[in-house]
Amino acid sequence: VDVMMSFDECLQYPATEEEATLSMERTTRWARRGLAHRAKLAGAGETVPALFGIVQGGVFPHLRARSALALTAEPFEGFSLGGLWVGEPAAESHALVAGDTALLPADKPRYLMGVGTPLDLLEAVAHGVDMFDCVLPTRNARKGTVLTSRGRLVVKNAAYAKDTRPLDPDCDCYACHRFSRAYIRHLFAAGEILGMRLASLHAVTFMVRTMRQARQAIVEGRYDAFHRAFREGYMSGEGIVPAARETA
Repeated sequence: VDVMMSFDECLQYPATEEEATLSMERTTRWARRGLAHRAKLAGAGETVPALFGIVQGGVFPHLRARSALALTAEPFEGFSLGGLWVGEPAAESHALVAGDTALLPADKPRYLMGVGTPLDLLEAVAHGVDMFDCVLPTRNARKGTVLTSRGRLVVKNAAYAKDTRPLDPDCDCYACHRFSRAYIRHLFAAGEILGMRLASLHAVTFMVRTMRQARQAIVEGRYDAFHRAFREGYMSGEGIVPAARETA
């Protein structure tokens, strides 16, 4: 692999401060053991990948700060933000992300684990997060719910049985370019695996394109405007309801 994550303990939510403290300290010890073992392998002449330390501490800002400060004292190539989006309110999640990134070096990658929706990703980017991973887009797509530039669309619903529009008019993926909502809905109704494949193809294309647009907006110094416009479009729901209902 090119990048490894340190072994960590992700607590359930809610957890007590005592539980979060013990978990954070255990995660820090594991991170140091990982670094030591990697150094041993490197000393033996083996090629070793980059290693990221993972910030833990539950939803307690002072514990997460202790974790971040301990990890940044070690020679990690990047840092991960763990233990979030496990049930806590979204506003609290984003506040904790902002607190974590403020303590992590800007010249090393910062990776938010297990997130998520387009709005969550773009909000985290605004706080300085560089990398993400999440199964949500394709997991939901396999169940008939796709993400679009105008919000979530449950294409397997009967309301789309005669909707000839693409999943997302703003998308140029194979699924949107070649197939209608009605046909993809038919595939789900028939239990045909192609429906899941097309929906997943769109999901991956949509997420990659969104992050490319975010990166370009950062380069051009217009991220705030891009973020605001994307959020307005995504929350609008425009074009999500079937055409017949839109004109009713």
